[in-house]
Amino acid sequence: MKILMLTWEYPPRIVGGIARVVHDLSKRLIKDGHEVTVVTYKDGDTPYYENDKGVEVYRVDNYIIHPNNFIDWILQLNFNLIAKATEIINKKGKFDVIHAHDWLVANAAKTLKNSFDIPLISTIHATESGRNSGIHDETQRYINDTEWLLTYESTEVIVNSNYMKSHVQGLFGLPFDKINVIPNGINLNNFTGIDRDYDFRRQYAMDNEKIILYVGRLVYEKGVQHLIAAMPKILENYHDSKLIIAGKGGMLDELREQAYNMGLSDKVYFTGYLNSKQVQKMYKCADVAVFPSTYEPFGIVALEAMLAGVPTVVSDIGGLNEIIEHRVDGMKSYAGNSNSIADSVLSLLYDPQLAANVSKKAKIKVKEEFNWNKIAQDTHYIYEQAICKTMAQKQAEQMQQAKAKKTNKAKNTEKEITNLLSFKKKHAYA
Repeated sequence: MKILMLTWEYPPRIVGGIARVVHDLSKRLIKDGHEVTVVTYKDGDTPYYENDKGVEVYRVDNYIIHPNNFIDWILQLNFNLIAKATEIINKKGKFDVIHAHDWLVANAAKTLKNSFDIPLISTIHATESGRNSGIHDETQRYINDTEWLLTYESTEVIVNSNYMKSHVQGLFGLPFDKINVIPNGINLNNFTGIDRDYDFRRQYAMDNEKIILYVGRLVYEKGVQHLIAAMPKILENYHDSKLIIAGKGGMLDELREQAYNMGLSDKVYFTGYLNSKQVQKMYKCADVAVFPSTYEPFGIVALEAMLAGVPTVVSDIGGLNEIIEHRVDGMKSYAGNSNSIADSVLSLLYDPQLAANVSKKAKIKVKEEFNWNKIAQDTHYIYEQAICKTMAQKQAEQMQQAKAKKTNKAKNTEKEITNLLSFKKKHAYA
């Protein structure tokens, strides 16, 4: 197949989880013999075009007109995505499918679908309503409506967990069989050849300290504030522990202030942004990984920790709740409950055997259930399904048009006969 991926982020530009999903899925589809073209945003010094080991990546600028706000910025990006994709189609021919990732590319996806008559598949990675526990202002309403538009225009919709299937179906009123659950995956070679680097570890903690690690964006729905709030109880019971928070986001200053006000400045370390190699090393240094989200459609970071062999604690919500089985291949805590987070972390710190057992089973689970081979095959099946549905719909429309044409012809013939009889009758009397 010739596949067009539309996304606002692709490595090395990584804003959230979309970049890694599109990257890994595209690479696997290439290995399966498909042609994948990605059209995305050009960030920094990244090239306008590159062949990323078989994946053709085209990037567009977004600087011609200075936008008033983020929504205007996104609309301008979509105009440029359309222009570039149209140029590619005119030069190389039509794609078999368009795969759009989230509302940020919805307008480009809709326009290209209708302009070139190409089946559209969309992946909804998260929703504005879910991120904000509802819709509270006009900007959020606009994003929510654009998400609905993308799902409405799509022949098939992909989500990454059963939780998201129910959420999206209820939120947008989609037919249940239009929504397909395909989990995100992870590159199983991510930690090959990477061992614990003690010199790297000593930059963040002393040898006697157990590292409790969080990796991800610093935004409200990730629940980092609840993890910091759990630290007093953890430290009271296990003094030689330290919380390492790796990532950046809008809540950084607020979280730093929280740690300072709680007297935890020497026990909570904010690393800021880490590159992929540093993140891999950090996982290998950690003793426990915690992902305390209050909203999480999937939670790919949990897969990373599990694959790295780190005992993992997640909140019992969304996709995280589906990834881990409590005390079997990880630990769960009640979402938003710092006391519960502390209990799960302490269970792993106090019981090395439990930590070893859940780590071993977690790694096996990731390799069996979250590998890209299976995910790419499932995605390709959805592409085929979308093509078949589109063809069937066209045939139905053609039959409807033919039927309408036949009906109109019959009506016209009947009208002509009636007029002829009326004419004969009139002139017979004459």
